[in-house]
Amino acid sequence: MKKLSRILAAALLACLLLTTTAIADYPFSSVTMIVPYGAGGTTDLVGRQFAIALGKVLNTTFVVENQGGASGSIGCQAALDADKDGSVVLFTAESLGTQRIMDISTMSYDDFDPILVVANDPKVIVVAGDSPYNTIDELLEDIKAHPHALQMSYTGPGGSGHVQALILNQFGYYPALTAYAGGNDCFTAVMSHQVVFTNSNYSTVAALIESGDLKLLAVSATERMEKFPDVPALSEKLENAEAYLSIPYTPLNLLVAKDVPEDIKETLRTAAQEAIKDPDFNAWMEDKCVEKLYEKYTTVDEMKAFFTQWESTVSWLIYDAGAAVYSPADFGIARLGE
Repeated sequence: MKKLSRILAAALLACLLLTTTAIADYPFSSVTMIVPYGAGGTTDLVGRQFAIALGKVLNTTFVVENQGGASGSIGCQAALDADKDGSVVLFTAESLGTQRIMDISTMSYDDFDPILVVANDPKVIVVAGDSPYNTIDELLEDIKAHPHALQMSYTGPGGSGHVQALILNQFGYYPALTAYAGGNDCFTAVMSHQVVFTNSNYSTVAALIESGDLKLLAVSATERMEKFPDVPALSEKLENAEAYLSIPYTPLNLLVAKDVPEDIKETLRTAAQEAIKDPDFNAWMEDKCVEKLYEKYTTVDEMKAFFTQWESTVSWLIYDAGAAVYSPADFGIARLGE
């Protein structure tokens, strides 16, 4: 019995020493940033820019690793299962807030702690450059006249594109949804005329709009984009839609598993606050019209409150539309205002 106690004590001491050493050596020469979606999408693009800025501050290399699939759950699970020493961080979009109600995984924001709520990439409605639709009014009129006929590409159930389609449904517009593996596939399908339109993140289609390969019809928001003052916000066309269109539908966040030591979390948070001052990062964000959510949510409590609000708003929207497998109430997600 005494021998077993000595073995257990030695094992505990070894674990403590390893943890202390890991914290003392942090940051490592390289840190893996998992992006749980394919390359070239908004999460990947913003994540890579932020990884460069963060690496400058910490004097280390952030290696971006795309682990797409299953609405982001594969990459999120990999980050959750990784060593809890800060060697792996997660840069993800919104899917953590809907995976449970869609029966995709058992994970949620509660399994992670926020380092920084980074950005919101505006959702924009685009058609092919040679499309007969020149205004959002023309497109909406045709969708209403031909329900379930005009095809819209999206990345699958529970994602931001799906939510945008559900918002259209609330106002009597029913496009036919065609799922693709990623955001790049969605707008490629538009340009090749496999589908009529899509609801993309602006940063992923900015160059294609500029080149004329895609045509910008509307911004899925309550305000017009400063860069395109003549392009209407969708709220201007959908009466009383402000409650649906006022939240960021593609929040991009830097997270770590909850079990990562607090010292490492604070090191990352301090570095993140410096990284957002990087002039190259800011110039890229402004050029791509990406909203700087880090200016709105500056403390850990504010970040967590944002996740709670977002999860409630979007989960109940999906459930009320009949598109969820489970009720948000099954997971203790309260409906806001109740």
